[in-house]
Amino acid sequence: MTSEDGAGWTQFLRSLVARGLSGVRLVVSDDHAGLVGAIAAVLPGASWQRCRTHFVRNLLTRVPKTAQPFVATLVRSIFAQPSREEVEAQHVRIVEQLGSRFPAAAELLEAAREDITAFRLLPVEHWKQVWSNNPQERLNREIRRRTDVVGIFPNREAVIRLVGAVLSEQHDEWAVARRYMSSESLAKARMAVIEGDVGEEVMPALVAAG
Repeated sequence: MTSEDGAGWTQFLRSLVARGLSGVRLVVSDDHAGLVGAIAAVLPGASWQRCRTHFVRNLLTRVPKTAQPFVATLVRSIFAQPSREEVEAQHVRIVEQLGSRFPAAAELLEAAREDITAFRLLPVEHWKQVWSNNPQERLNREIRRRTDVVGIFPNREAVIRLVGAVLSEQHDEWAVARRYMSSESLAKARMAVIEGDVGEEVMPALVAAG
C-alpha cells in the first residue's frame, strides 16, 4: 500500500479474504487511519482491539514528562485486573483519577474505552496475547533482520522462500514451544461462547493482527 487510508486498508483486507481468510473475530492493531472502517466493511462480525502499547505512548504525549511514569502505571493497571468486570471498573476509576490533574489524558482514555478493552470479552487466558500487536511486530523485526543479511535477492521466489521459512519457524514456535495460542486454548474459547461462560457478546478467539 502507498498510504494507510480507508481505501488502502479495504484493499488489503479484501486481498486476504480472497486468499482464504475467514472467521476473523478480533483484529489487533495500532490506530491506523481507515482501518476500523475497513474491518467493518470487509470482516463483518469482527471487533477491534487497539494495541495497548501504542495507545499508552499516544496518551503519554498529553501529560508532562515528569508525570509520564506515574500515568503509564495507572493505565496499565487496567490491564492487570483478573476479570472483565474489574477491568471495566478500573477503567472508570483511572479516568476519574486522571480527570482532575490531566484532563486531556482522561478524555482520550474515556474515548478509547471500548477500543483498548475489547480483550476483556475473551477468556482471561488469551488476554496477554491479544491486547497488543507486539508479537507481530517482533516477527516483522525478525523478518527484516533475516532479509537484511541477504541484501539483494535474485528474484521474488527467493524472497518468498526465505520469508516463508521464517514464518514456518514462527508458526512452530507459537504452536508448540511457547504455545502462544494453541488449538486446545482456542477450542476452550469457542466452548466458552457456546456455554455462555463469558457472556453472549464474546467473540471466538481467532485473531488477526493488523
